[in-house]
Amino acid sequence: MKITVVESGTLQLDGGAMFGVVPWQLWRRLNPPDERNRCTWALRCLLIEAGDRKILADTGIGDKQDAKFQGHFGVGQSGVVEALAAVGHEADSITDVLLTHLHFDHAGGAVRKSEAGKLVPAFPNATYWSNELHYNWALFPNAREKASFLPENFEPLKAAGVLKFIDVQKDDLEWLDGISIRFVYGHTEAMMLPIFHHQDKTAIFCVDVIPSSFHIGMPYVMAYDVRPLITLEEKGRILEEAVSGRQHLAFAHDPHTPCINVFRSDNGRIEKGEAVNLESLFTF
Repeated sequence: MKITVVESGTLQLDGGAMFGVVPWQLWRRLNPPDERNRCTWALRCLLIEAGDRKILADTGIGDKQDAKFQGHFGVGQSGVVEALAAVGHEADSITDVLLTHLHFDHAGGAVRKSEAGKLVPAFPNATYWSNELHYNWALFPNAREKASFLPENFEPLKAAGVLKFIDVQKDDLEWLDGISIRFVYGHTEAMMLPIFHHQDKTAIFCVDVIPSSFHIGMPYVMAYDVRPLITLEEKGRILEEAVSGRQHLAFAHDPHTPCINVFRSDNGRIEKGEAVNLESLFTF
């Protein structure tokens, strides 16, 4: 297995929304906002090479939205296809795309506009993976999440016949050799977290349960989450596993650090530890 970090760009989101109930006086020191109270966040994807498969976990925001949309979210990016090329991989070489969930900042790059203006899969040789529970949740969204689920990011995949569903399980599901999937429900319905295993090494792609290293503290839960109390439970499990089993945490949105470990301080709190080179950890 080999994991490569793919930086597909950045976006800007309101700091209050990203940090939830945590006061401005505290979070502004972690990720200073601009004059519109927006903080800059990564749009990080992971490329996993396992046997003859090249699996892309998430696709960033994409580039098919109009200038108003791009400006509203302060999108600064090269795009996931260009980011893949920068690390030596072409879109045609991707065999699988794991969409952890269908919010636009994770699934936007899954579909592109062709020269004829048609919406087509951005990775023409790939099978795309979601789950039926989450797909239906996105297809018929609640008012809270409606602006995050853009049909143009996922309906063309279904129409093209390239979308398959992973069976939702209560426990972690062994999806492929060395890769399991955890289904979580705090941020959105049945979001999928890939967990990577090799011998005594484990890393979890925290996606939007713990979007950055700034969110290690338990009160740091995004206001975007549909079930924040469930997020607290899911986050607590991840952190306890990380402390007890030396599991590493990989982040989708941390603007600086793709992966860290954590430790329990003398006062009993789980705190941010050292940065970890995820690529070195899972290259064998």
